[in-house]
Amino acid sequence: MNYWLMKSEPTECSVDDAIAAPKATVPWVGVRNYQARNFMRDGMRPGDGVLFYHSSCAEPGIVGIARVASEAYPDPTQFDRKSPYFDPASKREEPRWQLVDVQVLRKIPTLTLPELRARPELAEMLVLRKGNRLSITPVEPRHWKAIVGK
Repeated sequence: MNYWLMKSEPTECSVDDAIAAPKATVPWVGVRNYQARNFMRDGMRPGDGVLFYHSSCAEPGIVGIARVASEAYPDPTQFDRKSPYFDPASKREEPRWQLVDVQVLRKIPTLTLPELRARPELAEMLVLRKGNRLSITPVEPRHWKAIVGK
């Protein structure tokens, strides 16, 4: 089993939006970074743990515990001319962008960046590294355990 931190802007898809979705599951649309795409395509498997993270908001931080709910599949927004995630270079027969479905298991009180940084056992988490702007990062099992408790 692998663990991941997945960032979402709450104006796009908040943890509450995901909980309100059928089966508390949402497609993780709009990833347009090759490394993040590769994590979804090559690394994620159904059942993997996910730290649901709100970014680009007043109080960024981990707001929920979730799981990967599907194998990777083509992100349909890459083909939708009306979508902000439309990619004219992506072809249906050779899609460039992938997504996975994410199911929220529970909402948690926000663990803010200062709170995460204050915990020495989390010092090496990728999300805490200066300059890290990836929307998806792997999480070490020891960091998952320190946050989730199992």
